[in-house]
Amino acid sequence: MITTNINTLKELIAKANKVMDSGKKLTPKDRKKLPDSVYCGPNRSFPCNDCKHVAVARAYLGKSKFSDATKKKIAACINKKAKKLGCDTPKKDKSSIKFPIYIELSYEQKQLYMADDFKSTRALVEQSLLKPDMDLNAIDIAI
Repeated sequence: MITTNINTLKELIAKANKVMDSGKKLTPKDRKKLPDSVYCGPNRSFPCNDCKHVAVARAYLGKSKFSDATKKKIAACINKKAKKLGCDTPKKDKSSIKFPIYIELSYEQKQLYMADDFKSTRALVEQSLLKPDMDLNAIDIAI
């Protein structure tokens, strides 16, 4: 039997709402107002003031023309800021830099997810978040 962890689900939805509320496009005036500590790259490049900008920084880091050593330093800074902001961080992989795929739920999807009809699936999702390597075929659901 799987016990639904509503707190985990509420935390995930709260994080999703936070991401949706933040991440507005920065104007040049907005960028000037940000402290230097928000940036991860040289010359105030790669702003990481919220989760959306962290994701953008990760996406564009690979396309930048910085040296590999500089890219590693920038990636470390981005990951540190992501952790501080509560954004998902990629798993450590020494062979290459990995970037997570971010999927944002719409309001309707959140409502459907919270509906009673979705209860057993929600339990599976929450269990899989706690144990990413679990075997879904071996699960007995009693709700």
